[in-house]
Amino acid sequence: MNKKIQIATLGGGCFWCTEAVFQKVKGIEKVVSGYSGGNAPGKPTYREICSGLTGHAEVIQITFDANMISYDDILVIFMTTHDPTTLNRQGADRGTQYRSVIFYHDDAQKLVSEEVLKQLQPYFDNKIVTEISPLDIFYEAEQEHQDFYKNNQGYGYCSFVIEPKLSKLRKLHADKLK
Repeated sequence: MNKKIQIATLGGGCFWCTEAVFQKVKGIEKVVSGYSGGNAPGKPTYREICSGLTGHAEVIQITFDANMISYDDILVIFMTTHDPTTLNRQGADRGTQYRSVIFYHDDAQKLVSEEVLKQLQPYFDNKIVTEISPLDIFYEAEQEHQDFYKNNQGYGYCSFVIEPKLSKLRKLHADKLK
């Protein structure tokens, strides 16, 4: 069967977390950490993003085979492995750079995003605040942010923040794992 390659761009707090989650999912070809959704000119740096002044969110760009996993399924995994009900915050990470956001690549992705959020809302006690916006520019993050969990599993953040998200992934989406 031929591959049907598509791209999704998502922000669910720290990109180290979302990257680690999606690297474990069947049908995902590549996950790249980066930045999107800001208004500062030029390519932002991690330090600038962390200031919260550029308007960019930490995001991941996922290249996936739509014959193996649907965009809908990717969004369900995304929405259930972070908290889409907290505005500009994930756990202790606070600021617009940590917002919950779906950057759609075309009108079809926009429609699917709106529908998935509407279908998932009843499962959350609080209102979903995930932003749905068109993708403008995706900037790849610095090399030290790529494959962060794979390369730094002994780091405290990985144990205390990423591991619980991976545990949730295994519990809720075992059938979608590599």
